[in-house]
Amino acid sequence: QMTLFELATAAIHKLPIKIVVLNNHYLGMVRQWQELFFENRESGVDLVGNPDFSKLAAAYGIPSVHFKRPVDCARKIEEALAYNDGPILIHAECVKTENVFPMIPAGAALEDMITEPPKIQMAKPVGST
Repeated sequence: QMTLFELATAAIHKLPIKIVVLNNHYLGMVRQWQELFFENRESGVDLVGNPDFSKLAAAYGIPSVHFKRPVDCARKIEEALAYNDGPILIHAECVKTENVFPMIPAGAALEDMITEPPKIQMAKPVGST
């Protein structure tokens, strides 16, 4: 929902770009932080009422490919990569609880990067409540 101006710009200028929406119906990185550093206390991360991103792209005249099943991923991406007449949106629906790694905790150095799911609860970042 934070990309409307970018969609308009891509459509107006017919930019030959591929736009990828990894849609897990959550503010995924925020949820991941709450899971890892705040004992799974989720607040404000469930995106109930998200728009249909393919229809949103269509409102700007941008075509899209949409898939939910991993088995459809390669075919849909190939279809999008073959499109060269302006922008195209790839709308991939993902598992809600999938986390993204690597990540660097707040205030940490690059060498403190987390590359896989931690086996223990992480300490809260300094200054957190």
